[in-house]
Amino acid sequence: MNQFHIIAFIISLAYLFDFLNGMHDAANSIATVVSTRVLSPRFAVAWAAFFNFVAAFGFGVHVANTIGKGLVDPSVLDNAVLIGALAGASLWDWLTIQLGIPVSSSHALIGGMVGAGVAKAGFSCLIPGKLITIVIFIFLAPAIGLIFGFGLMVAVQWIFRRRSPSQVDAFFRIGQLFSAGLYSLSHGSNDAQKTMGIIAVLLFSNGYMGDTFHVPWWIILSCHAVIALGTLLGGWKIVKTMGFKVTKLKPVGGFCAETGAGIAILICSLSGIPVSTTHTITGGIIGAGSTMRLSAVRWGVAGRIVWAWVLTIPCAAVSAALIYRVASAFL
Repeated sequence: MNQFHIIAFIISLAYLFDFLNGMHDAANSIATVVSTRVLSPRFAVAWAAFFNFVAAFGFGVHVANTIGKGLVDPSVLDNAVLIGALAGASLWDWLTIQLGIPVSSSHALIGGMVGAGVAKAGFSCLIPGKLITIVIFIFLAPAIGLIFGFGLMVAVQWIFRRRSPSQVDAFFRIGQLFSAGLYSLSHGSNDAQKTMGIIAVLLFSNGYMGDTFHVPWWIILSCHAVIALGTLLGGWKIVKTMGFKVTKLKPVGGFCAETGAGIAILICSLSGIPVSTTHTITGGIIGAGSTMRLSAVRWGVAGRIVWAWVLTIPCAAVSAALIYRVASAFL
């Protein structure tokens, strides 16, 4: 297999991860709008896919730069390492889709990058600064989503305290169309950029970009298109978990959860932080649901989700390290 075929294979793996990311996180984008019956599942995924693609325009490539040159020493990122990272992350994504567990595709990719990189060059290849920020946001992302969701819900309840429940429901059925679009926009602005960073570093490390690392427009548009396609074919088991099993939301709760999470993710995207959109929207849903009463949240389901979050990076890292060993023997 010559270099061109190897690069084409790795780009295909990157698009596979991007597709699985869209399929996996479609649940995050549409779970609340489907569970509140504002949109049917078919129209909801089309709505989410559209805004995932629109996110290609206007949000920069800060997260892509972090993934491309901020986690592992760029000199370590050869073809075998990238194959290990992408295959390990994709394997974990596929497994959790089958099990209906909403985990972070972002952290699966980060775990893959770290696992394959360490398998090649040891822990000295890691860049501590960005990794520490990412680890901190594993805990901050759901907390931020919870605070934003809870705060918006409390504010909305006070603002609309003199309106009847039917008036509030009618108003936020329309409002949830906008909040679902905002969340999908934020998801595309953060998650599609992770695949962009991988493809860009692949081409850069193989000498196809000259002396300056950058993300060409064809990579930006293609990654947003693939993640949107994955969203169109979303993982329905995860939709059921996110939309029906964590807590029961009305349109006003769905609006607050999506809006709070969407704003938080957009801030992180513009700051170059590859935050977990899954963690953030889960926090938003729990925050909005807990304003009714704490027992409205099914904490047992939430606990199982948290355990899956904890396992994501180490499981993806181990898978990626093993796949790197196999790939490096053939390349």
